Formats: sequence, structure tokens, C-alpha cells
Amino acid sequence: MGKSHLDGFSEEELWKKYRETRDPRIRDNFIRQYAPLVKYVAGRVAVGMPNNVEFDDLVSCGTFGLLDAIEKFDPEKVVQFKTYAVTRIRGAIFDELRATDWVPRSVRQKTREVEEAIGTLEAQYGRAATDAEIASYLKLDETEYNKMMRQITATSVLSLNDVWFSGDENDKVSIGETIESPKSLEPEMMVERDEIRRMIMDIIQELPDKEKKIIILYHYEDLTLKEIGQVLEITESRVSQLHSKAMLRIRAKLTNVRKGIM
Repeated sequence: MGKSHLDGFSEEELWKKYRETRDPRIRDNFIRQYAPLVKYVAGRVAVGMPNNVEFDDLVSCGTFGLLDAIEKFDPEKVVQFKTYAVTRIRGAIFDELRATDWVPRSVRQKTREVEEAIGTLEAQYGRAATDAEIASYLKLDETEYNKMMRQITATSVLSLNDVWFSGDENDKVSIGETIESPKSLEPEMMVERDEIRRMIMDIIQELPDKEKKIIILYHYEDLTLKEIGQVLEITESRVSQLHSKAMLRIRAKLTNVRKGIM
């Protein structure tokens, strides 16, 4: 089946045909068609990554995610393949990043400390904790706290992708997936995951104004950090810092919910 043999078939028809035959020529056609999607997702992940993380490596990992998506996609379900594939591509990239454990253990510990401080303070005050309050709770002066946040921001990309709900091994769902692509979820899990999504939406509404705008623009409007900086008239690095703080707040509140604190 050459490329010309695929002409005349709609994508829906090709998916059904692939499900029936597993024809490698159809698979290769889908790989070529969606290769740009892998680069797009890798580009999104690469933002804010340290220099030792190579873009080409992210693309390679993402390609495995695309292959996984092609093999597991069910065209009879409501979700579009692109939505489903983005989840699998991103997941493959983050699985590899976790496996290589590129975030220093000391930074992981600092991230947990800040998250715990935010959770405790916001449960106590019933509002968003300020930087000064978080620093005070951690017994840090302003300079030390800002240094800690810069370290966390540089490696915080995984925070949104930590698994919140995990059913079957093939159906792990991260906070990020819950925000970005709820329609890609299995129907039987929609009720519980919709509830998680509603909780996240409520938490986002309670974020400080700039943090809320950044989360919405980045995760819902698909703007880059640079584009958000232009919209909000702040630097890209400041956008990255505020995004990290917002994610720490979301994680802290979800942790409190899970513990029954809030």
C-alpha cells in the first residue's frame, strides 16, 4: 500500500482499517502525519528545562509515546486522536525524565517543604499565602527564599505531571492531564476524574490574579511562557516563577483534600 493507496480514505476510515489489520503501512502513515505533534509537545516540555536536557532526546522519547498512542487508540471512542496522543507523548517524555532522575534530591526536598508550607498556611488562613508568610514559615529571609524558589522553578516542570489518580497501569492520569485533556479519559473513570477536575478549577479560581491568568493562558489557551509575558507585561522568567508558585498551591491544596484537611 503506497501513499497513493491511502488517498480516498478518511482518517476515521484509516483508523478503523488499522484496528482491523494492523497494517504497518497505515501505521507509518500516521507516524509521518503526527510527527510534528511530537516536536510541538517536546517544545512545550523543553521550556524551562536545564541545558543538559536535549530537545532531540525529548523528541525521541515522545516518538515512543506516539507509537504507543497509535497502538492503543480506539477510534470508536469520542476523543480525537490528537488529544489522546498529546497525553501519551507527554507521558512518555516525563517517564523518561523521571527515570533519569535529573532533578537533584535536594531540590525535590525543597519543593516538598514549600508545598507543605503553602498547604499548612492556606488551610490555616483560608486564602493564598504570601511569599513573606511562606518564607517566615520556612524560617528563611527574603534572599534565601527567592534563591530557593529559583531552584524550584528551574526544575518544576514535573510538578504538574505527578500522578494524582492511578487506575490501571495504562490509565495513569496526572494533574496536568486532568486540566488539559479531560475528554481523553476512559468513560468508566470520568466521574471520579471530573470531580478532580472540578476541584482543580475551584482551586485555580482562588489563586492570586496573575497566577490564575498564567495557569489559564498556559494550560487552557496554549500560550507559551514568552507569549504570556508579553500579555501580562512581565519577563518570561517571572512568568515561570509565578507558574511554579501556582502549581505548588494547586498541589498543596489537592494534598490537603486527599488528607481531609480542607
